[in-house]
Amino acid sequence: MVKHWWPAPEAGEIVWCHFPENKGIKPGPKPRPALIVKVFDDRAPHFIVLVAYGTSQKTDQLRSGEFLIADREVAAYQLAGLSYSTKFSFHSTVELPYSSEWFKVPPGAPNGQTPKLGVLHPGLMQRVRAAWEAAQAS
Repeated sequence: MVKHWWPAPEAGEIVWCHFPENKGIKPGPKPRPALIVKVFDDRAPHFIVLVAYGTSQKTDQLRSGEFLIADREVAAYQLAGLSYSTKFSFHSTVELPYSSEWFKVPPGAPNGQTPKLGVLHPGLMQRVRAAWEAAQAS
């Protein structure tokens, strides 16, 4: 399979990612939401992104360095493009090539033929910043 590089992403986008398991070097078996934290454009148009792990499991148990986008937060949830309440962890981040090897077009292709599900709502920024700072401090 030929690797396809996606167009330039932006920090704050939520994307459909084959996040590696156990910090492995191969794509995880099932795609999941991931938050783009940083974009490295040194080798543009081949971008590298720092992504934070997203999961819909145990969303009632938030730990330091995590934040939640809940389905009851209608505006933020809809803008994020999520199907379930999802928590993101800044303790589980990895730099990946922004290519078709790691990122896929999500079901329904809400933003066209790109891996983008949605974006962070501006109202979440304080919560996101607090989680990021907590993860950096530990």
